[in-house]
Amino acid sequence: MPARNRRLPRHLSWPLTTTDITECLGPYMSRVTDLCFVSGHGSETILLGASWTAPFSRNYGRGIHPDSVGFYIDVHPVAATRRAAVRALLRTQALPQLHEWVARACAADETWRLASHRHYWRLTDGLLTHHDED
Repeated sequence: MPARNRRLPRHLSWPLTTTDITECLGPYMSRVTDLCFVSGHGSETILLGASWTAPFSRNYGRGIHPDSVGFYIDVHPVAATRRAAVRALLRTQALPQLHEWVARACAADETWRLASHRHYWRLTDGLLTHHDED
């Protein structure tokens, strides 16, 4: 992200760009409701988050707003000095896994789609791990 568009302190940087996510997801990008670049300090270990928001009523039975259903993707900031290494790791490992997770979710049965789901990629002790949190 260019410095002129920065909403982060100088010592933090986002390891991915909108273009990275768009290229990764391809046609599935149309199913993404929101792509957010977390501007706070965020988590020390979370690098990337993806969630599926299910079509359930949020307004006491008055219907489901279709704009709230879909995938939400969060890119978390990292130390600016670690950006290049984390970016390479995310592009080679996490983005293909993100594509696979979204593709499986799009093909999932109704039972899966009627519940909300979250998936996180974390950097712990130099290793990139990922798992669902429901």
